Amino acid sequence: QVQLVESGGRLVQAGGSLRLSCAASGRTFSSYAMGWFRQAPGKEREFVAAISTSGGTRYYADSVKGRFTISRDNAKNTVYLQMNRLKPEDTAVYYCAAGQGLGGLAYSIRARYDYWGQGTQVTVSS
Repeated sequence: QVQLVESGGRLVQAGGSLRLSCAASGRTFSSYAMGWFRQAPGKEREFVAAISTSGGTRYYADSVKGRFTISRDNAKNTVYLQMNRLKPEDTAVYYCAAGQGLGGLAYSIRARYDYWGQGTQVTVSS
C-alpha cells in the first residue's frame, strides 16, 4: 500500500513557475515508477510526466516538454514536478500516481498506475 499526498499548487501568473511535490508513505517508494497527471474542468485526466524507479528515464507529454521537469528523491520518498513558463492552459488539478512494472508507453496510461494522490490545484492567470 502506498499513500500519496501532493502539495505546492496555487494561483500563479502566466510565465511564472511552480514546484509541485508528492510525498509517499511506505518503504517501497523506490520500487514504483511515478507519474504526474492533470485534469482540467470538463476534460479527461491526461498524462503530464513520468519517471522511472531510479530516475534515469523520464517521459513528458508534448504539451509540457521543455517547460516541466520531473524528478524524484528516493531517500525522501518524494517526487517533484518543476513547472516553468506556465500558461493558462496548464490550469488543472494535478495528481501524482505510483505504478510498478511500467515501460515505454505504459508510463502515460492512467490504468497502469495503482495508487493516486488527492490532487493539488494549479491555476494560471493570464
